[in-house]
Amino acid sequence: MNPSPTLVDLASAASACARIVPTSLSDDELMDAQRSVAASTRLIEATAASLAAELGLRSSRDLGNAGLAQRRGARTPEALVQELTGLSGPAARRLVKVGTLVATASDPWLAPVTVAFTAGEVSSEAVDVVRAGLGAPTLFVTASDLTAAAASLVELAPTLSLERLAARAREFRDELDAAALDPSAVALREAGLRDRRSLRLYPQPDGMTRLIGLLDPESAAVVSGAIDAATSPRLGGPRFVDTSDATTASAIVEDPRTTEQLALDALVEHIDVAVRARVSLAPGARRADVRVLVTQRDLDNGSGVGFLDGQTAAISLDTVRRLACDGGVIPILFDDSGAALNLGRSQRLHSARQRIVIAARDGGCLAPNCDRPPSWCEVHHINEFGRGGSTSVDDGVLLCRHHHMLVHNNGWRVERTASTYWLIPPPDPGQQERSVRQRVELQTKSPAMRRLLVSA
Repeated sequence: MNPSPTLVDLASAASACARIVPTSLSDDELMDAQRSVAASTRLIEATAASLAAELGLRSSRDLGNAGLAQRRGARTPEALVQELTGLSGPAARRLVKVGTLVATASDPWLAPVTVAFTAGEVSSEAVDVVRAGLGAPTLFVTASDLTAAAASLVELAPTLSLERLAARAREFRDELDAAALDPSAVALREAGLRDRRSLRLYPQPDGMTRLIGLLDPESAAVVSGAIDAATSPRLGGPRFVDTSDATTASAIVEDPRTTEQLALDALVEHIDVAVRARVSLAPGARRADVRVLVTQRDLDNGSGVGFLDGQTAAISLDTVRRLACDGGVIPILFDDSGAALNLGRSQRLHSARQRIVIAARDGGCLAPNCDRPPSWCEVHHINEFGRGGSTSVDDGVLLCRHHHMLVHNNGWRVERTASTYWLIPPPDPGQQERSVRQRVELQTKSPAMRRLLVSA
């Protein structure tokens, strides 16, 4: 590991970055420069966090008015950092928090990620999401368990977006709780998230009303599903649908309203319909569909977790059973390798049932670092239908419109080895074929499928 850089080193790196002329660089040089600048930025951020932690120490509440922040006219050390750096309030608070975490080693089980942060390998945001996702040790999950998980997350960090890293951190904790047979952990976290749900309406002076809310995962699954149906054609939803769906999608794309207006109008219309129908609804009428993913092994054992389609937080088996009771069950059977039923070559477009199976398996667009949910994705034929490929579950993968077009128009391709899928980039100009080492294994975005494969 490199020694900590001095201020002179950081100034020199910053000066070198400032002299870069992007227009003079080749494609490869441009990407290399972006990586180098990002690495220098992380090193500078680590130093900034260390300085912010010291500012916090010298502004301790115990010092009262003699504290550095108070003497400089700032109410808190975070406010002083914000004043000195020009950062936003949340960014300044994170800098002080992460810097203090590193300086005091207050959460020693996070040592792998704090060491990586000091070395400039991960950002302060990455430290923050890993810390939030892994949580603290309990009687069931030890500090050494969390240290091992943190080390694994540091290895994954370069290949994941910040959002995916946060989701994987939560999944690691769910897996640890399940392995430790701690039946209360997931339920308690679920209840904690639900307790934080909120919605407030703020009338504005101009007659508008601002809506501010926080949705727990179950509520978000219901609301997101309703809004996605109204906006996904505008945002890159599936193109290959039946005639009636295509007509509806085309009308949404051509609608003069903005996407945000469509989303709000959809929410208002759903509420209006629900209010009007409340009196006439028969007792026990079905609620809006929410897709729940859970392994049969967990249901049989009575331990483990489930997941809501499009959400990354785990839910308890009690919630799984409640939702199944309310909405019914559609069993989808996968073997231990993740393979599902092949339904043949009877039609070009995948059926609704096939899409459900593929969505449960892939959990969204399979392209690395893409966060598009299943409802925004199309099913890509690995072996093109027009060239004899079958409309099967095994040879169909979820790709968002962007990545689907990338595959078809830019020379990329997807290959399958048993139940493993690989993304093969196009050859470089003048090169017959990229090396096999450059292919990327496509990882499922479904936490339920990962749980099935890990526990197999």
